[in-house]
Amino acid sequence: MDIVVVGAGSLGSLLGGLLAREHDVVLVGREPHVGAVSDGGLAVTGLEQFRVHPTARTDLPAGGDLAVVAVKAYDTAAVAADLADCAFDACLSVQNGLGNEAILADAVDCPVLAGTCTYGARLASPGTVEFTGRGELTLGAPAGGHSAVADDVAGAFRAAGVESTAAEDMPTRLWEKLAVNAAINATTALARVENGALARQPGDGLADGAARETARVAREQGVDLPTDRALSLTEQVIRDTAANRSSMRQDIEAGQRTEVDAINGAVVDRAREPVPVNETLARLVRTWERARDLR
Repeated sequence: MDIVVVGAGSLGSLLGGLLAREHDVVLVGREPHVGAVSDGGLAVTGLEQFRVHPTARTDLPAGGDLAVVAVKAYDTAAVAADLADCAFDACLSVQNGLGNEAILADAVDCPVLAGTCTYGARLASPGTVEFTGRGELTLGAPAGGHSAVADDVAGAFRAAGVESTAAEDMPTRLWEKLAVNAAINATTALARVENGALARQPGDGLADGAARETARVAREQGVDLPTDRALSLTEQVIRDTAANRSSMRQDIEAGQRTEVDAINGAVVDRAREPVPVNETLARLVRTWERARDLR
């Protein structure tokens, strides 16, 4: 399969590296990372250690079998506009937050799949990505139901050793992921702590509050996400990734804009009743961004 990974950051580079062991992969990203990959290949370290030689560039190719979109949520509209001029058979979002698939679907002339990915990655240096956590990629039609395209893509990913499942309940899975991200990302970013700090007081109460609110809003939107399910998933991720730095914490430490609008902000925007925990977290992160002219 000819696969183009749009957004060769941490997760995009890891997925691209894993897929390149079996498929023809193009990584689309920024310098100096793409230049280092072009010159010496992509080194994967951590849980697995290998080197692959995907094509790496800063602009999109004309098309391919699959575009995997891994850019930050605030870049989705710009990437969608670029993809509109390309010819792909399918498009898969593995991004954080809600709404990315709708933006892509409005622009591209191919099936768009939603994806949730629990693989852990960190861009260690130009040309090197650290594999920090083994997980699973789940993908399917954004509105739910069976998708033959999702079956084919999941099979192609499994052939490259990426644990992948085609699912028919993606709306629920997207909200489950949102609950976990709403609980962990902004909290750890603002407190500058590893994920495991949320397993005990006072962080656990804050994380639980954000997850509870997200589950309630999901149900308001017609998605069956019990509170207990949101809490148990959040607690599991905190345990499994206790030593990790969340993606939002990495963004703040790098002085970069975060995805808070698509995570805690998405909960606030869709809520029918007050969601004070998510609103406070979103306001705090946005205040940090605005003070640094990132918004």
